[in-house]
Amino acid sequence: MMRLADVHASSGAIRALHGVELEVAEGAVVALLGANGAGKSTVLRVASAMLGYEAGEVVFDGRRVEGQPNALVRRGLVHIPEGRHLFGDLTVDENLRMGAYLAPRSDLVARTRLAYELFPRLAERRNQLASTLSGGEQQMLVIGRAIAGQPRMLLIDEASLGLAPLIVEAVFQVIEKIAREHGVTTLVVEQSAATALRVADHVYLLESGRIVESGDAASFQQHDALRRSYLGY
Repeated sequence: MMRLADVHASSGAIRALHGVELEVAEGAVVALLGANGAGKSTVLRVASAMLGYEAGEVVFDGRRVEGQPNALVRRGLVHIPEGRHLFGDLTVDENLRMGAYLAPRSDLVARTRLAYELFPRLAERRNQLASTLSGGEQQMLVIGRAIAGQPRMLLIDEASLGLAPLIVEAVFQVIEKIAREHGVTTLVVEQSAATALRVADHVYLLESGRIVESGDAASFQQHDALRRSYLGY
């Protein structure tokens, strides 16, 4: 579904990615792990055409990634950036409808229904302003809004950031359900390795803009050095 081949990219004046090689199979959940500043968010920004790259190639669904991000949204690629960027003065329902802005008006109810099914708490707060939601509810709304766009692939940046453990568990259960039951290919950037490994099929480890390890999630957990460094046991 997506492939980055020998990608070099800069963030401002700093070269952030150095020959990144990464593949995401259709229907898979792939985790990109690494410390702060490793370049994880830059990978997602390059993959969604929010940031250009100087060398290499990025391919989504058989076609090179280039041009405007909106063109990729129309092709089914949705990027959920870090930071819960919501329309705070709109209600939960209005935010979900914004996620389906490319759909015909007749499809809006159907598009938002799945988000409410995945996150029942959002249904309870349908008419509440997004700015008044808790942090966990806002993260649910961000993911629900993305789902309303009926993506074929999701790029998710730090879904657990600032959330209580129980909320993190609930959010990642939904991420896994979206992939397994609804066939949405997912590339998730996550600093909490243990959380990501519970749902991932394949893992890449990024250090200083370079992929230094990759493999299936089970083998990653069995690698002594990686386990100590990233899982803490």
